Amino acid sequence: MADGSILVAGSLHYDFVFDAPHLPAIDETVMGGPVRFVCGGKGGNQAAAAALHGARAAMVARIGDDWFGRQLLQDLIDAGVDTSQVQKDDTAASGMSVAIVDRQADYGAVVASGANQTLDPDGIDLPEDTAFLLLQNEIPEAVNLTLATRARAAGAIVVLNAAPMRPMDSALLTTVGVLVVNRVEAEALFGVDTANRVKLTECLSERGGGPERFIATLGADGLVSHRIGQAACYHQAFDVEARSTHGAGDHFVGALAAGLAAGREFDAAVDYAQAAAALFVANSSAGRSKPDFDRIEAMLAKRRSG
Repeated sequence: MADGSILVAGSLHYDFVFDAPHLPAIDETVMGGPVRFVCGGKGGNQAAAAALHGARAAMVARIGDDWFGRQLLQDLIDAGVDTSQVQKDDTAASGMSVAIVDRQADYGAVVASGANQTLDPDGIDLPEDTAFLLLQNEIPEAVNLTLATRARAAGAIVVLNAAPMRPMDSALLTTVGVLVVNRVEAEALFGVDTANRVKLTECLSERGGGPERFIATLGADGLVSHRIGQAACYHQAFDVEARSTHGAGDHFVGALAAGLAAGREFDAAVDYAQAAAALFVANSSAGRSKPDFDRIEAMLAKRRSG
């Protein structure tokens, strides 16, 4: 069980996920299928992942007064997430998205935010034992800034998954203890081709400001982590056969927060989250409801020994 609790403030989306031979080009209609219905949103995904990996996780979000919102709420409850601070909007619909997964397990998505954009930070309670606040960029930045400022002042560590990428106020970044981005977002932040891992590592090692800790996930190419004042560290990817990468980044962030809250050192928590995300992409949707902790620890033991 984790030593401190995790509060996730973010989005909830009811996802329609389609399999297709490839992502559509402009003006192209692609015949695909089957379709899967998944309760998601970056915030919901990360809260569920944190809870599934043993953390005491609570969710701050906003849903519509509709069938989709009820499904989203129940999914969090089933994952063990505290939903007492999930707000209900009587006028806006719950958030939704459409995602397309191709034969290479890559995906693209379109999001309709709905009630996520009306999340009200006033009256949100920050529990005294909150150790980590998880944020993403699918809710208004003003809400992120308000909650991050309160969390930082209370001694909690703010973890920002800057996805999807958008211009971010420096006032927000000064509250962030851990910034997590994928390769697209890293390129936007630093203007460096993440396919050149050496260049990315050098660029991060020279980083002198911003959040103390930084993680750039590179999918099957592993990830690079960095702490200001130290050399950046490359973590090789675990070798798995991907079934779908949809939601993998969120699972990584949730598992990372759970690892940190359980007292793992930063690099150990990064490795743990990387192994958890690797197994996540290797499983079908039905196999993602419960992490295989024994296999995760076996992967970590093999990495330490080799």
